[in-house]
Amino acid sequence: MTDWGRRTVGDPGDIKRVAPRSPRAALEPEYMVDPSNRPSRRVRHPLVIAGNAIFTIILIAAIAGGLVYSVGKGRFDAPGPLDRDKIVNIPRGLGLRDIADVLARESVIDQPWFFIGGVVVLKAREDLKYGEYKFTKNISLHDAIETIIEGKVIQHSVTIPEGLTSEQIIARLVEVDFLAGNIKEVPKEGTLLPETYSFPRGTTREQAIQRMQQAQKRVLQEVWERRSADVPVKTLEQLVTLASIVEKETGKPDERTRVAAVYVNRLKLRMRLQADPTIIYGLVGGKGTLGRPIMKSEIDQPTPYNTYVIEGLPPGPIANPGRGSLEAAANPARTKEIFFVADGTGGHAFAETLAQQQQNVARLRQFEQQVRQANTPSDTAIPYAPAADQSTPVTAPTAPPPAAKKAAAKKAATKTTRQP
Repeated sequence: MTDWGRRTVGDPGDIKRVAPRSPRAALEPEYMVDPSNRPSRRVRHPLVIAGNAIFTIILIAAIAGGLVYSVGKGRFDAPGPLDRDKIVNIPRGLGLRDIADVLARESVIDQPWFFIGGVVVLKAREDLKYGEYKFTKNISLHDAIETIIEGKVIQHSVTIPEGLTSEQIIARLVEVDFLAGNIKEVPKEGTLLPETYSFPRGTTREQAIQRMQQAQKRVLQEVWERRSADVPVKTLEQLVTLASIVEKETGKPDERTRVAAVYVNRLKLRMRLQADPTIIYGLVGGKGTLGRPIMKSEIDQPTPYNTYVIEGLPPGPIANPGRGSLEAAANPARTKEIFFVADGTGGHAFAETLAQQQQNVARLRQFEQQVRQANTPSDTAIPYAPAADQSTPVTAPTAPPPAAKKAAAKKAATKTTRQP
């Protein structure tokens, strides 16, 4: 047995002899341990071990998160279950879970939790808007959420025709089923702009009225700023009043400026306007229509609005005129015409002199007689009726005669216009 016996190794090249602890131990083979392969104290430090564990967990979580994101994004953008275009109403006040349940019930989405998760990821919980939405066939979850976030609600249209009174407009709004709420009071005559409006379901009727009033103010201000300098109206309300008469007198857009010119010329000449619609408004107010022809006795019946009785314009509008009539009243045609009467075909015949007007009236009477003979049995009594609905009768000549002659002329003119 050699004398170096059992050895341990410290630094490289440094060998120390170690006496065996027993004869048996001396006979066992000896192993050389390289100190460079022994773990250092730094590697075995608890903080290092903990750090490695945390890094491993983060790495695993990142990989898992990536997989979840990849799968989720695919599900987020994949075609949805909706088999046809569908309108879904999301009522006011619903929470996120309630909205998800509505969409799932209507088959817009598969699972409510996917919708909730998508909203949370997009940080859009507070951006969801109530309303009536149209979801297209196979819309993706992502597009469904974006539709609600952007508030792409369905717009419903309601058309307000020109020439209705405020009371008639309110009656129409009450019948519109996609509007909500009650109307506190009828707006002032002439303050609503007739037009086609679009509203989402659930808009209140008060909101609809406010929008019509704002539109009227905007249009009226635009027209007022471009009005002709010689139009004899001093206020915005007078312009609306004149336009409302024009609106009620003709439904033909190409006649509006000529009808406006007749009334402007009469105002300048201080002639009574003698507009039939003012008789009707004076009798029934906001109801707008008599439901029958004007009676002969009603022509001279005093009311604040009857322009056969009062001088100048009535105290306020008799309807809600549209933009076309407002523009016609602000910029009438450059004519000397002071008469017009219905021509029996939906339009009017205009005249500058009483003689021309009487000829036009004679042609109208002849036309009416032909219609009666063709449609009325000979033994049926023919009641009194005006020359045509909303037609302007013959009025006094432009040169005012003496008082007695003026009254006689007016009476004769009225007879010429009103009797069949």
